[in-house]
Amino acid sequence: MQPVSLTRGSSDVTSQPGTMAMPAADPQAVEAIAAIGRFASARGWVAATSGNFSCRLDAGHALLTRSGIDKGAIGAGDVAVVPLAGPIPAGMSAETPLHLARYRASAAIGAIVHVHTVAATVLSRADLKLGYVRLRGFEMQKALSGITTHESVVDVPVFANSQDTTALAATVESRLAGDDAVPGYLLAGHGLYAWGATMGDARRHLEGLEFLLTCTLEERKLQR
Repeated sequence: MQPVSLTRGSSDVTSQPGTMAMPAADPQAVEAIAAIGRFASARGWVAATSGNFSCRLDAGHALLTRSGIDKGAIGAGDVAVVPLAGPIPAGMSAETPLHLARYRASAAIGAIVHVHTVAATVLSRADLKLGYVRLRGFEMQKALSGITTHESVVDVPVFANSQDTTALAATVESRLAGDDAVPGYLLAGHGLYAWGATMGDARRHLEGLEFLLTCTLEERKLQR
């Protein structure tokens, strides 16, 4: 994928005495994250400062949201450039390792989004022992890259939640290394992660998966 371009010139990097020079936060990348934050906030998907968003800047860095911010009003001071190999700056979300691990695992990933929706939270708890939430028969499955028919079966991986997100990231990547055909996964009782080559792709996958999860939850209610 093509990383977000950085403006050339004296502002290409930022550094502090005794620290490694870091790429500057490109304004287009900041706005891409702010826009997905507004999109998710308007739908009630990032309540109470939950959720986090990121995009790849180059082969070694990503731009991520900071901890505890209103995702519907993200500004330049609410994001930070983070090296994919660490260390993680102070003030970042505890889930930063999950983002960085995905970027390290696949150079094709250009953006990652994480939200806390009702459908994702409930279904991930219900299907934790199974290890996935199965989606099938929905036309909306074609919103996911590589899916061309409603007759396909889409199993969204589910992982047990953990406050040790470094260890959790390793668990996630170990499983996805064998099968990451679905551009997203669920954390039980927590929420949904989705990604794509661009922020537009990540948003489409997020919106598509959330629609499919909501349909699945509603179907289960009818079957009770």
